[in-house]
Amino acid sequence: MQKPDDSRLKHRDLNWLSFNERVLQEAEDHKNPLYERIKFLAIYSSNLDEYFRVRVSQLRQIKRVEKSIRKKLALKPTRTTKKIIEIVKQQHERFGKIYNEQIVPELAENGILLINHRQFNQKQKNIAKHFFQEKIQPEIKAHTVDPESAEKLFLENSILYFIIEFEEEEEIGVVNLPVKTCGRFINLVGDGQSNSITYLDEIIIAEMQHIFPHKNIKGIYEVKLSRDAELYIEDKYNGILAEKIYESLAQRTDGQPTRLLYDSSMPKTIQKKLRQLLDLGKIDMMPGGKYHNFKDFFSFPEPTGNPKLKYKKPKPIKHRVLEYAEDYFKEIGEKDLALHFPYMSFKYVENFLKQAVEDKNVTAIKISLYRVADQSALTSLLLKALENGKKLTVFVEAKARFDEENNIIWGRKFEEKGANVIYSYPKVKVHSKIMLIQRKEENQTAYYAYVGTGNFNSETSKTYCDHAVFTTNKYITKELSRLFKVLEGELIIPREKNLLISPFSTRQRFNSLIYNEIENARAGKKAAITAKMNSLEDTEIIELLYKASQAGVKVRLLVRGFTCLIPGVKNLSENIYITSIVDRYLEHGRIYVFENGGEELMFFGSADWMSRNLNRRIEVLAPVMDTAIQKEFNEILSLQLNDNVKARVQDEQESNRYVQAKKGEKPIRSQDEIYKYLKENHEI
Repeated sequence: MQKPDDSRLKHRDLNWLSFNERVLQEAEDHKNPLYERIKFLAIYSSNLDEYFRVRVSQLRQIKRVEKSIRKKLALKPTRTTKKIIEIVKQQHERFGKIYNEQIVPELAENGILLINHRQFNQKQKNIAKHFFQEKIQPEIKAHTVDPESAEKLFLENSILYFIIEFEEEEEIGVVNLPVKTCGRFINLVGDGQSNSITYLDEIIIAEMQHIFPHKNIKGIYEVKLSRDAELYIEDKYNGILAEKIYESLAQRTDGQPTRLLYDSSMPKTIQKKLRQLLDLGKIDMMPGGKYHNFKDFFSFPEPTGNPKLKYKKPKPIKHRVLEYAEDYFKEIGEKDLALHFPYMSFKYVENFLKQAVEDKNVTAIKISLYRVADQSALTSLLLKALENGKKLTVFVEAKARFDEENNIIWGRKFEEKGANVIYSYPKVKVHSKIMLIQRKEENQTAYYAYVGTGNFNSETSKTYCDHAVFTTNKYITKELSRLFKVLEGELIIPREKNLLISPFSTRQRFNSLIYNEIENARAGKKAAITAKMNSLEDTEIIELLYKASQAGVKVRLLVRGFTCLIPGVKNLSENIYITSIVDRYLEHGRIYVFENGGEELMFFGSADWMSRNLNRRIEVLAPVMDTAIQKEFNEILSLQLNDNVKARVQDEQESNRYVQAKKGEKPIRSQDEIYKYLKENHEI
């Protein structure tokens, strides 16, 4: 855990909250269509849920460490948690203002009324009552609990509940909200002029007296409990790790509480009862608005069909070669080919795999899967490969957080059909995005490789900005082949010279590349480092970047999420400038460029500059060897570096101020400009 009081580093957990603030900024931005701003509220809420389940949970685990050890390591989990709560409370207030003062009124302006039960007309009351009796009531699990008894209250993770206060009674009522089976939002018949939508919550509130017919109800308050998301599994165990993980998934339902989000109108007496029943401390209590789980707004209905309320979906750009290719093997054999998502369709990856599955000369397919889609063309093709007699090796990451169960289920499906399925190692995750096809050609074996920055997932490819390259380069394919042999247990190390593979060579190679820029700067040569990533946390890399800055190396970084590096500090990091882009799509690609005395070196792949990516994960970064692809990557990177619409400055003060266009400078919204550039460069 990073030392939070180190003046040379930002605390990763506090800086992550600065990233989530950028998401809130998008919800505030009136240039975004209304339903896109609603989506950003949902993203903010979803992000924060995971943050409390993972990061805040880890801080709580540190509190269990002996105090003398915490002191020696300068760990201050309580102080950090208090600061987190303080920042999140401020953000919650801002969130509430955006929702109540902007979103709800603008919905009404567009003929969409989000109404509560007191606003139901008689027809709507009848509809709501019928819906309650037919759909909701069978799913309701209501009970009472007495705080004075020894009984404890159990609330499931992230499930919404109502806490009911009764007149002149110590006991409280508990009612679940069956969102999974009934949905969160219900369309009600309007008055002919507008569309009325209500929360499931409001229909249950309206019928609460029927749930507790013999009680006098004084107050109804919504709550949601977040629980620890970690799976604590011993490193030394008997049995397959994947099986142990699968068996342990139930822990998430009853893991340690990390936050109780409650309606701020709840009386202190009821708060105290809840803390007692749930065995929580004051620091675990987080006041909020009337409604929780705003991630449900991902599915908020749009009954009007008004095209102005959402972004228009752009047509996928047709790749200049692959769109018209009858034989992918021929085209890739002649020249490396790059893909850029979501601007281009994931179908090119599926088409390549389909051809490999159907080609009688293909003998083997090897692929690493980090997050497996529930059901997709890609997984169906992999099963088809087995039917067609191909040798299939699938590395399934069993520890991909929140996707463990689905990944293991798919691993079992592949195993049942005869695939060689390899699961995680205890202390190492496989995060690389790689595929290797083995094919017989003219009495020899040819290899076709795919290296990407994003998962093999057609759904996320529509919203994540990622890059990938198809290649037959003999150096790349040979080293990927050796890596797969490492994963299969046939080799101990991959012995790579061109690829950067964690945990074997990535750190050493990056260190060497940064030192090279430092030496060039000291020698009076032009020296620069340009890098784009999701997060920057590794202290060794950060210290090297500080050295580079002090030597005069120009360091330009694009970091979407959190960064522990403090840029722009005199005599420390004055030559380091960082921006972050939060826009319509999630920036997910990793690209690293080194000036190298005029002989530019460029790498792309799956690894961020984080300790886990360098030390504890199998990651693959590939050099961009094709000059045309290198130019394409540089053009894309340049547009992002010059974004003056959606880019924010990451500075010492964590101001999150937008980059402003200079006088006479045209506005550059990089995601829009990248689409235009790729369209001009690819479509005939």
